[in-house]
Amino acid sequence: MLFLLREAPGNAVEGPLFDCQRSLRELARLGSAFTARRYLSLAPLPFPRISLSLLDDATVSSSVAMNVLKCARLFFVAAALLAAAPRPVLAQTDEIQVYDASIAAPGKFNLTWHNNFTPDGLKTPAFPGAIIADKSFNGVTEWAYGVTDWFEAGLYLPLYSFSKNHGATINGGKLRLLFTAPHAADRTFFYAVNFEFSYNATYWDNSRFTSEIRPIFGVHLHPVDIIVNPILDNSYRGGFKSLDFAPAARIAYNFSPKFAFAVEEYSDVGPLRAFFPTDQESHEVWGVFDRATKLADIEAGVGFGVTAASDKITLKLMFSRDLN
Repeated sequence: MLFLLREAPGNAVEGPLFDCQRSLRELARLGSAFTARRYLSLAPLPFPRISLSLLDDATVSSSVAMNVLKCARLFFVAAALLAAAPRPVLAQTDEIQVYDASIAAPGKFNLTWHNNFTPDGLKTPAFPGAIIADKSFNGVTEWAYGVTDWFEAGLYLPLYSFSKNHGATINGGKLRLLFTAPHAADRTFFYAVNFEFSYNATYWDNSRFTSEIRPIFGVHLHPVDIIVNPILDNSYRGGFKSLDFAPAARIAYNFSPKFAFAVEEYSDVGPLRAFFPTDQESHEVWGVFDRATKLADIEAGVGFGVTAASDKITLKLMFSRDLN
């Protein structure tokens, strides 16, 4: 909360902006400089001015005490409002996918086109000026190259949105490094780890630079696949305990090598130091199908939010194919 210290109308002195704690020290310093019938006003912005009369030097200390009480009162009111306020909603995402540790073959270029639309989403921005999820369309083209049988490099560009508060926007880009157990699709138990490094537009994320650490674990039980991605999002603020835990999981039934149906779950439970209360966590349950065709592999699904901090309905559609 900011305060502006002013002398009464007709005087030219006008003090700087300062916070409540500093105001108390400043009032004590300035109080003795005011003499009989001069006025001081403490105006909490943007609230109406509060004028305090300093009758003479002898009454300065009592007037300062009044300022202290008023400032303390305002402080506790603000603290109560902040305590009662809900947590900010969670930021948008361009990619809704559980990784299964598969990568492009060495020497192969692959393109995956991610698209998602939120017909009924959160109507409050995650931070001032952020893209509003409700009625937004988000997507990105993901370019990948198989370097070895255990390493794939990727580039997400362009990352784009169409939203009701920003219109068409370019939101940034990402670099990706995925390290996996070779031939993960042929293993019963498989594992991998994916690292992403993002540059974000100011309306996409409130941190210009972020990254993702995505461990990948799963089992192929034929015909059932079970996969977990215990994701940690990094804003480079506050150290290890400030990493945000956003796990994802998938259980799929493969009707054939070319068709599968899956249930997926995506969550964001907050920083490691202190998870959000349950009703302020994001949890979405998805129904998804995968279909392999001659032109492209297709993944599509619909997700339903199960908490107040989640988008109510989100749709996704992905196309993937090798380019050489």
